[in-house]
Amino acid sequence: MEPIGIEVRDGGEWALVHRCTGCATIKTNRVAGDDLELALLQLALRPLASPPFPLGHLPGYS
Repeated sequence: MEPIGIEVRDGGEWALVHRCTGCATIKTNRVAGDDLELALLQLALRPLASPPFPLGHLPGYS
């Protein structure tokens, strides 16, 4: 399983989104108290650091 993202559940609880490297099944697991906060933030910010579309197409963005 490889972590691919973060899900925020009702009530604000975070969960890790994992994809199986063998069969590509996607599962979620609650964030544990001993998970590295920096690694969780990196996963959460990944879409902002590398958006799936060119930011130049957004109005007011240059």
